[in-house]
Amino acid sequence: MIEIRRDDLTSAVAQALIGALDADLRARYPGDGSEYFRLDPEEVGPGRGAFVVAYDADTPVGCGAVRVIDSGVAEIKRMYVLPDLRGRGIARRMLEALEREARSLGVTKLLLETGTHQPEAIALYSKAGFSPTDPYGGYPPSPLNLFFEKRL
Repeated sequence: MIEIRRDDLTSAVAQALIGALDADLRARYPGDGSEYFRLDPEEVGPGRGAFVVAYDADTPVGCGAVRVIDSGVAEIKRMYVLPDLRGRGIARRMLEALEREARSLGVTKLLLETGTHQPEAIALYSKAGFSPTDPYGGYPPSPLNLFFEKRL
């Protein structure tokens, strides 16, 4: 039974999942030099966003975040599911939870960035109603970056 719970970005559980995500990204994009690690705790604090963890029984198996970046606009960040558990709908459930969090914050448009070497993420976002969009924010131009948006 998968349960999605809010968590603190600085918790040991959150840091372990983010560490696994960062290792996965480094393996997919070796030597790229991209800065994909940054998310500050206050960006996902009350009234500004949320960080969630997916649990299978009591075992943390995935994470994701949403942060408000402008009036009515938020960004999905740090989506990750342990590789052995992918394909079970966990990421979809986390994304749905993050969309609910975004709506509760008055968000009407979600943005996200992913990479060309993450086909499972691209498939998830496409199936969830996200469409390709132009780069946004401070992301540097790169042929490895893909940008998506969804109206809520």
